[in-house]
Amino acid sequence: MLAHTIFFYFFSIITVGSALMVIVSKNTVHAVFFLILDFISVGCLFIMIGAEFLGMIMLIVYVGAVAVLFLFVVMMLNVAEQKQSWFRGLKKSTHIPVGLIVSIIILSEVLVVIGGWKYKANFISTDSIPIDSNFSNTHQLGSVLYTDYIYLFQIAGIILLLSMIGAIVLTYRKREGVKKQSYINQISRESETSVEIVEAEFNVGVKIDD
Repeated sequence: MLAHTIFFYFFSIITVGSALMVIVSKNTVHAVFFLILDFISVGCLFIMIGAEFLGMIMLIVYVGAVAVLFLFVVMMLNVAEQKQSWFRGLKKSTHIPVGLIVSIIILSEVLVVIGGWKYKANFISTDSIPIDSNFSNTHQLGSVLYTDYIYLFQIAGIILLLSMIGAIVLTYRKREGVKKQSYINQISRESETSVEIVEAEFNVGVKIDD
């Protein structure tokens, strides 16, 4: 019990500290790194409280995909070298009012969720929900997802696949005059076609066909 409490406060301090560093970091790349650390700490907290499915989702989806995508976009756009003139008060910007409005909306949603969780017994009785202690949360979620909602799950997968194909088709541009590698030809070639022995005369060059 003592070790659990120590690890809980350890990951909690890291989570709060990294979240603050995401906000106050002037370097955007460093802010993304602190965001990755924050996601990892939150995933560890989820695992500690018994929600291992949410913890692994945080590690796999947010750290392995979303945060890496953020880092890739930031490095591609070179945001770190842009001057934040509105932060220094040198130039008036409309980002602050929009950010405040979004922050107020998010805070309201969090308060509603916390209030609903606190008074959930007044809305629904959890005693009627069948819970098998022999199975973990991941087993329970998988059982429901792949039985009751299997068709919706497959439809969601098809929609994501079509979205990925559509993004590739829309962004693909065929460029002329660019040398390309043929991986199939490189892999499928034999030693007879890849190696050629040429008898060259003395002080005479050898012409190699392209």
